Amino acid sequence: MPETVDPARLTEPHRAPVLANMSVLDRFLPVWIVAAMAVGVLLGRLIPGLSEGLDAVKVGSVSLPIAMGLLVMMYPVLAKVRYNEMRRVTGDRRLLISSLVLNWVVGPALMFALAWLLLPDLPEYRTGLIIVGLARCIAMVMIWNELACGDREAAAVLVAINSVFQVFAFAALGWFYLQVLPGWLGLATTSAEFSVRAITASVLVFLGIPLLAGFATRTIGEKIKGREYYESRVLPRIGPWALYGLLFTIVVLFALQGDQITSRPWDVARIALPLVIYFLLTFGAAMALGRSLKLGYARATTLAFTAAGNNFELAIAVAIGTFGVTSGQALAGVVGPLIEVPVLVALVYVAMWAGRRFFPEDAGVPRAGGG
Repeated sequence: MPETVDPARLTEPHRAPVLANMSVLDRFLPVWIVAAMAVGVLLGRLIPGLSEGLDAVKVGSVSLPIAMGLLVMMYPVLAKVRYNEMRRVTGDRRLLISSLVLNWVVGPALMFALAWLLLPDLPEYRTGLIIVGLARCIAMVMIWNELACGDREAAAVLVAINSVFQVFAFAALGWFYLQVLPGWLGLATTSAEFSVRAITASVLVFLGIPLLAGFATRTIGEKIKGREYYESRVLPRIGPWALYGLLFTIVVLFALQGDQITSRPWDVARIALPLVIYFLLTFGAAMALGRSLKLGYARATTLAFTAAGNNFELAIAVAIGTFGVTSGQALAGVVGPLIEVPVLVALVYVAMWAGRRFFPEDAGVPRAGGG
């Protein structure tokens, strides 16, 4: 998810209440997403031939307007990552190994299990949720981590590692969870529509291009003006474009899927249920693991949010590139941000409560009245 909060606004050691730290864009993100959905549905009904117009020019198998929206929402997020600080956090093997296991073993496996348990009769939505489970969060997690007083440098490094790891691992894991593992378990596979090559191409285009652009922007920006200027002046200008890109993409997707969405509200509710369960289970397990490993409140919180969040931008891009704009897989990805934002805002408060309850000796735990 995109983020526009400037960490410099947060005061130490006790930050202001959660919502007060969020920009107007972020604070009302669920409202903007619902509004974008409504606008998209209206456009789809009022403008005949919209689908044909959007598909007139394509980037691979994705229409040009949607491709532009996907790239715009990914780039600002990746321009915020501090790539040169990976070494400091990678020295903490407990944190690094725990994060890798939670993100790339536990998370995808849990989403696979929930998708099959709760959506056995809806294969397109089920596949879409499995793809969501493979797309590890590289964006909005920075907001949740900041608001809950997590370790911001550790979060930046884990985000950078997830960003790079996704480029190389996403397609292979997609092949495993959509074809190999279902076959082993005697379940239906996605072999008829699924293409490892298509997913690889989608990841390289919609993650690889903005990753390189974000890395170049930060490297050049810091070299010319320094980190303080880059993070206080440059990032606040480009950050909101991630949200603009997301909302634009949602408008277009719902313009094409409006009839399906309005005619199947129960399906949307069923997509939401495994997502909510996934967030709660993953977050709780990660916080408990962080406490058992004695990581301290800040790093345990960072571990929990980086494990619980998902990169819906990438999931949407892959679903569109592989299965099409009007597919059920794309719809599952679009429903994701609407569910993630309110649930993870609530988990910020849960993290602070857990810190006072289970990390009483930690001086970095936010106290009553703080965020």
